[in-house]
Amino acid sequence: MDTVYALATAQGKAGVAVVRVSGPRAFDACLRICGDVPEPRNSVLRVLRDGQGAQLDQALVLTFAEKQSFTGEETVEFHLHGSVAVVAAVLDVLGGIDGLRLAEPGEFTRRALENGRLDLARVEGLADLIDAETEAQRKQALRVFSGALGGKCEAWRGLLLRAVALLEATIDFADEEVPVDVSFEVTALVREVTEALEREIAGSWVGERIRSGFEVAIIGAPNVGKSTLLNSLAGREAAITSEYAGTTRDVIEVRMDLAGLPVTLLDTAGLRETVDAVESIGIARARARADAADLRVFLVEAGEKPEMDPREDDIILWAKADLLGRVENAISGKTGAGVSELVARIGQVLSKRVAGAGIATRARHRQAMERGLGALQAALELLSYGEASAEVAAEELRVAIRALDSLVGRIDVEMVLDEIFASFCLGK
Repeated sequence: MDTVYALATAQGKAGVAVVRVSGPRAFDACLRICGDVPEPRNSVLRVLRDGQGAQLDQALVLTFAEKQSFTGEETVEFHLHGSVAVVAAVLDVLGGIDGLRLAEPGEFTRRALENGRLDLARVEGLADLIDAETEAQRKQALRVFSGALGGKCEAWRGLLLRAVALLEATIDFADEEVPVDVSFEVTALVREVTEALEREIAGSWVGERIRSGFEVAIIGAPNVGKSTLLNSLAGREAAITSEYAGTTRDVIEVRMDLAGLPVTLLDTAGLRETVDAVESIGIARARARADAADLRVFLVEAGEKPEMDPREDDIILWAKADLLGRVENAISGKTGAGVSELVARIGQVLSKRVAGAGIATRARHRQAMERGLGALQAALELLSYGEASAEVAAEELRVAIRALDSLVGRIDVEMVLDEIFASFCLGK
């Protein structure tokens, strides 16, 4: 493989910048710039020089032997003073060394996958960890990156391989007397994995939401205070407010961190009957987004009812608390009355849902598990027919194993690699 290099830290001025070199010529590059190659995993201070001997910088140099680095290859890291000029000079010198080229986006991580240092699920966990904006996202991504999903898949795979082996024994000795009836053990193994997959699939929907963010829609009649409430929650003028009904025509989105969870608040058009064509479009969009939202906050004026049927956990509040006086379950974005209580209630509702989250975080994970579950359910039905269907049942179990293998990248890995690595930066 080529030897690649890139800035592994963020672009721009910083206290420290790390340039990584990985591949079979990494130590040669280190020798060219530093004059020697430090012992692996020992950081040493060295003066970096260009091909003419001019000093580039004074840096900490850290080397990793093959199979001991992130990529699984010989790797060198130069911990430089983080000026744009220093980084540019070092990268320019590295680019002039034969056999070295600039890394492509995500190439270091891709090499870690190809060299067996990471499985596909862990790669996705790393991508999510880099993108994490809230505490819940950080914890979830760290679990996946640490190998929790791959560990579960490996355990399920082991149980299914045992079940296949038992069935194969039955098939191989079909004309002889098999001393032990294996059907009970096979069925128990398949049921164990089936139940585990069902639980994980059920929790995957919440896991996906933690990764992508929950949507909370603010719903109500025109001029009930939805935009004012959104601005109060956002702490800025995110939506236009006025005394005229129907000011909001489109759905306005504000991304926030609520109780450590990623939440997108939606300010929607006021729900009412109208002959205005543009407002009608806004109302239709408002209803569609409200239907799809994870949680709805209804603002209702005194004496009125919600414009849509509330679902379980939806929050219904009396609007314009500043005009009502001291009323329970009332809120005012204008004065801030009840706003902190609303934030707490949203956090409680979503945190309760998060408690049931699984480790799977992507639609790809869920779809692979659903394929595996379907094959296992078919196998269970076939097993109920006795030894005559053992061969077909074994094939269904192999289908389930292949589905789990695709989840961690043992097979079909090329189908998703380009999409995953497109989100990585050059230095990762």
